[in-house]
Amino acid sequence: MSHLQIGLALAGGLVLAAVMFFNAWTSRRNAPRQATPEEPPGVLEQVEPTFSDTELQEREMALPTPVKKPALDALIDVIASLALDPATPLVSGDAAIAALPATRRAGTKPIAVEGFNTAAQQWESPAPGQRYSGFQVGVQLASRTGALNEIEYSEFVVKTQAFADAIGATPDFPEMRDEVARARELDQFAGAHDAQLGFNIHARNASWSPGFVHQSAARVGFVAGAVAGRMVLPSVQEGLPPVLVLAFDSQAALAEDPAQSAIRELSLHLDVAQAERAEQPFERMRDAAFALAHSMDGVVTDDQGQALALETMEVIGAELQTLYNTLEQRDLAAGSAVARRLFS
Repeated sequence: MSHLQIGLALAGGLVLAAVMFFNAWTSRRNAPRQATPEEPPGVLEQVEPTFSDTELQEREMALPTPVKKPALDALIDVIASLALDPATPLVSGDAAIAALPATRRAGTKPIAVEGFNTAAQQWESPAPGQRYSGFQVGVQLASRTGALNEIEYSEFVVKTQAFADAIGATPDFPEMRDEVARARELDQFAGAHDAQLGFNIHARNASWSPGFVHQSAARVGFVAGAVAGRMVLPSVQEGLPPVLVLAFDSQAALAEDPAQSAIRELSLHLDVAQAERAEQPFERMRDAAFALAHSMDGVVTDDQGQALALETMEVIGAELQTLYNTLEQRDLAAGSAVARRLFS
């Protein structure tokens, strides 16, 4: 073999090696980022927190303790009072439960039945073994499906009358025309003050695997949701809806080999009326978005794909404070039981 042939062979080998190296590098660069092994116990993990421990404690102290209240509220419900026959001044909870409507809805609006517990001296849903001296039945005036209409009101009357007949009571219904007008006004107010915010986080370069997303989100407080491709930031108060929802491609989460699933976008969602103002939901959403973008090499954008700057976030936050004030003035404070029902 001549020197020329040897040189060409060496050159060809080098080119082939370079091509193989480039292909391997490109494949590695484009592969979804994977979750990394967690640090052993005792090692302080370098995480950019959204709140300090002191701030979290202050928030917990500032939050009011939930008070158990009757489900019905004259602010957002039509309420019919049921007077019992003087001959039978008390009705057992078992009898009331047996008489309840098979479906407690009038069209799309929920119906609730409450009895006045003589022992506890409070209104509550009928319970076995209890005795009640009076009842009230209510139907919600409005929700995100719209205002209570005449047909739904009539269905409410029919179901309430059937329940009253079964327990030997006489119902007193509010005037339909007035209640339907009240429903429309409440629906108009709710529609004008219903805020749902969403941010997206786009991958700048390499995509993410579901495991990497879960690990990154867990570091800023998210936990796995009940649905594939969804994580939630729990409320500080047990039993309340989550403050934030983080979602990504559910098909990627359900893939046979999730490690090879490529995710390039996450979405953060805040339903303003469902979370208490004291929990600082928007501030937590903002901080979580930027923390995730920083740790995952992403960028925070709006629904149109435009990058969101901190200044824009401050404007949104200021507008939300005005909304919170308006809701509170109407006795529909964000995160309250009535607000969660109305904005659902």
